[in-house]
Amino acid sequence: MAFGKASVKDADVDGKRVLVRVDFNVPLDGEEVTDDTRIRAALPTIEYLTGAGAKVILCSHLGRPKGQVVPELSLAPAAKRLAELTGQPVEMAADVGGEDSRAKAETLEPGQILLLENTRYEAGETENDPALAERLASLADLYVNDAFGAAHRAHASTAGVAADLPAYAGLLLQKEVENLTSVATDPKRPLVVVLGGAKVSDKVGVIDRFLEIADQILIGGAMCFPFYKAQGHSIGDSLCHDDDIPLAQEALDKAAAGNCELVLPTDLALGREFSAETETDSTEGVDVAEGWMGLDIGPKSAEDYARRVAAAGTVLWNGPMGAFELDPFAAGTRTVAEAVAAAPGYTVVGGGDSVAALVKFGLTDQVDWVSTGGGASLELLEGKELPGVAALNDN
Repeated sequence: MAFGKASVKDADVDGKRVLVRVDFNVPLDGEEVTDDTRIRAALPTIEYLTGAGAKVILCSHLGRPKGQVVPELSLAPAAKRLAELTGQPVEMAADVGGEDSRAKAETLEPGQILLLENTRYEAGETENDPALAERLASLADLYVNDAFGAAHRAHASTAGVAADLPAYAGLLLQKEVENLTSVATDPKRPLVVVLGGAKVSDKVGVIDRFLEIADQILIGGAMCFPFYKAQGHSIGDSLCHDDDIPLAQEALDKAAAGNCELVLPTDLALGREFSAETETDSTEGVDVAEGWMGLDIGPKSAEDYARRVAAAGTVLWNGPMGAFELDPFAAGTRTVAEAVAAAPGYTVVGGGDSVAALVKFGLTDQVDWVSTGGGASLELLEGKELPGVAALNDN
């Protein structure tokens, strides 16, 4: 499927000031970046622009300062890490399109990089305030959006500014859209979708769409308990949101009437409480006694899921199989992660916790595409239009 939006490589950037929306919403420990995955993901676009003679002005949000200046959420640590990764200085502006930003933008030379302060220090960012968008646009000759992780937000720096400047897709954003879209529009069969996490309501849009597209959907994590409850099983003290039960029933009904196999775990790993030190047990079936909670899929289910993944032409994985952050309940997620990494088919992993699992098990570089988006990935997979993509110039 053609991307349909103008790429940064279509633009004449030599000597131009280019405002680039990146996703530097990274975890910090004091003044140190503890995971630079998102900064590394932006490097191809940044290095393409500097190499082509652009004057690069970067902007991003970090956390949720809610329109206030929160020093702990400054982008200064990201500027420091970017300078280390690129091997060149990264100047930091003290504001978001204000006097300091303007003064520093005007003195940029081709190939140099300026990073503006946290866009969410401005209340107008999340409100898509036209005045803030115009202020940002006034710094540059053209705009590039490379922040796929924020592309589902219609904010001043992701959508508003694109109305005021020629607007192009960054290399990461384009690859994200192409890779995630291809899973739904042109998959090699069989297409196996593995979904986990805590709530059916978070994934119901993906379930609904892929029940019409996929060959198999494999359910794991606490998401399976509303399905069990809908089927009349006892779930003990397992996490289950009551409003998820009718959603699960609808999915079961749709699967029964369609051609997609909806697969639930057949055994579970149990704990007395959500803790690595808790007493543990397992079930042969899926009924959970009072006083126990399901915290992982069982070994038989994990092996079954691994076999299905190994036989797939395309695999999409979003969400862990259990509480993998607790070592006694990491086995199901590890087995699925290792199967996805080893699968001969085309493999796509989207969603923060799935990516965190890949990192934990050292498997990130063994997957064909690891998405940097959480909510953006889910909305794109649901078939929704992302405001940050829709705002860009058509190809």
